[in-house]
Amino acid sequence: MSGNNLIDRSEFFRLYGKLYSFLRQEWDRRKMSGLKELLRRSFKKAEGQPDSKTLYYLALVMRTAVIIIDEIGLKQPAVCAVLLFHSAVDGDYSPDEIRRLFGNEVENILTGLKRVNQFSDKRTAVESENYIKLLLSIAEDIRVVFIMIAQHLQLMRDAKETASSYKLDLSVQSTYLYAPLAHRLGLYTIKSELEDLSLKYTDRERYDFIAGKLNETKRSRDRYISEFITPVKERLDKTGLKYDIKGRTKSIYSIHNKLKKQKIEFESIYDLFAIRVILDAPADQEKAQCWQVYSIITDMYQPNPKRLKDWLSIPKSNGYESLHITVMGLDGRWVEVQIRSKRMDEIAERGLAAHWKYKGIKEETALDSWLGLLRESLEDSETNLSQKLTDFKLDLYDEEIFVFTPKGDLFKLPKGATVLDFAFAIHSNLGATCVSGKVNGKNVPIRHILKSGDQVAVNTSSHQTPKQDWLNFAVTSKARTKIRQLLKEEAGKQVDIAKETLLRRMRNRKIEVDESHLMQLIKKLKYKTVTDFYVDIAFEKIDVNWVIDRYLELESKESESRESHASVSAGEFTLKTPSPEFSGADELIIDQNLTGVDYKLAKCCNPIFGDDIFGFVSSQGIKIHRVNCPNAYDLFSRFGYRVLKARWSGKTSSSSYTIVLRVIGNDQINIVANLMSIISKEEGVQMRSITIDSNDGLFQGNIAVMLGDTSMLDQLIKKLRAVKGVKSVSRLN
Repeated sequence: MSGNNLIDRSEFFRLYGKLYSFLRQEWDRRKMSGLKELLRRSFKKAEGQPDSKTLYYLALVMRTAVIIIDEIGLKQPAVCAVLLFHSAVDGDYSPDEIRRLFGNEVENILTGLKRVNQFSDKRTAVESENYIKLLLSIAEDIRVVFIMIAQHLQLMRDAKETASSYKLDLSVQSTYLYAPLAHRLGLYTIKSELEDLSLKYTDRERYDFIAGKLNETKRSRDRYISEFITPVKERLDKTGLKYDIKGRTKSIYSIHNKLKKQKIEFESIYDLFAIRVILDAPADQEKAQCWQVYSIITDMYQPNPKRLKDWLSIPKSNGYESLHITVMGLDGRWVEVQIRSKRMDEIAERGLAAHWKYKGIKEETALDSWLGLLRESLEDSETNLSQKLTDFKLDLYDEEIFVFTPKGDLFKLPKGATVLDFAFAIHSNLGATCVSGKVNGKNVPIRHILKSGDQVAVNTSSHQTPKQDWLNFAVTSKARTKIRQLLKEEAGKQVDIAKETLLRRMRNRKIEVDESHLMQLIKKLKYKTVTDFYVDIAFEKIDVNWVIDRYLELESKESESRESHASVSAGEFTLKTPSPEFSGADELIIDQNLTGVDYKLAKCCNPIFGDDIFGFVSSQGIKIHRVNCPNAYDLFSRFGYRVLKARWSGKTSSSSYTIVLRVIGNDQINIVANLMSIISKEEGVQMRSITIDSNDGLFQGNIAVMLGDTSMLDQLIKKLRAVKGVKSVSRLN
């Protein structure tokens, strides 16, 4: 840990004062006395061991507690649980003492935090089993995950001076779990900061480029915002409304995402900012005043009706309420305007923590429903971890649509939801017997994708049962979980019938069954489970007599079979010397200290010796990617549990790697010859190919070279950039 992350006496007392004043607002003298003693003892213990982790953890705990207060808005029990955590783990306080001194709520939160901590310290890389445990703790008390998000945010803030491998671990966790969770819980500001820091730690060059561009254009952007806002203010002032109006720049990550997806230059992005109007309105007038402001702005500027987002009439399931419009501003530039009340703005900044039930609200909320479905999905013991994680991820980031029953009841579903998802959302039995739907009066199949505003009726049949292919188009976790449960129930019935059928046929042919040989056959036929094998027999996907013939062949060639099938079972890594293209076994170290593992260098980013890298477990084995690979964020966010640490061993490479340089310059005599001359003279560098295009006085070329490591690459790029007439030299992918 960096020394900059430790806590000194002055900061300790500053944080102590803030936490003390917050807690004393609702806590009695007895509780405050106990907490005061705890903090003083912690600092004294930490100060006496400046070289240990104690001082760092004290800083982390106190800063995390401040995030919980200022940026999430949790109440006293959650803050106290954070401050007590390490003392409780060290045994300074027993559960009974905590309940007696601070109450049951604090002890319950601590129990959840302890459960998460039991696995979170063992390995920092994202592991699916660990996160299933974390998700289960979410479903028990949501405050546990708010605290985990706060602590992770502080770890990300503190990681600036840490090792690149540690920053990669944190960034994978951010993109795979914590940023999506923050999004789902309405913590948009924290989500954006986690994404920005992840980009900063994994692709610093890209981050600095966008940050620099934003800084360069700040003056003109501020001037444009001022020119847009001034006439709006004049009109709003005449209404007598109480309001605040300001501009907000998009996050660096969201700009990066837009540049990557749309393949455009920075200068082509016009919606770099949004205007936000925040009304100080009584609760019963919030919506009316928001629509009044909408009317004023759309009178002044031409609106884009396709970009209207009305989360006033129907809030998002995470509590977000706002009215978003996009209007044509000065110079023909589109400008997004967000209109909301102060209450709505607090929820937008702090998420569900701003109004959830532990502040006294007892009614059923959309979050309660989501947590219930989450628990049901995660506790399904028959579903494998990968499927559970996929279902969970589907429910995190998706945009919502709003559809109605024929009677007008409203249902919120993720974007891409089908008639089948709608049927399961109403009731599991309705989903299980669904045969088709009627959308806006027209008959449609069950895989029909719904749109916001659709009115949907479900057609059922008593003869209908769930089919395996339903999992290909059902998108909600409730539908997918229930379909798998019903399929397994049906499969269980069919398995018994199939077993009996196979044994009877074998007895009829006077064959004595050897269970070990049968298991070998099932593995040879590439079935993952015995159940899958019998299900295929039951549904006549494989013929019983064909199976018996294969069994007899296996018995007669038992010795040969043992030799040919003694390979490593599916899913494990094959340990062997890497191919010569990637040098000897010690060139690369994967995971903890694993060498000699078969791997391939990913073609999407072509890593070379010296690059910051990570391993990814794909269906073709382990692929090695650069940390700033164009596909890295997608891999982190969707498959974070497959990411492995990887690093180059030694200081120099014994192999050569092919990379492609993109060179842009003035189309002048001898410039290409000069470039080729430099490459030919560079020790350890070999030219592979060159392609040049010339247009309007500029040339653009791709030069493929072979070299040993990043230091050679950096030196070559530096020399090529110094050639007269060259405008830029960059590495492709």
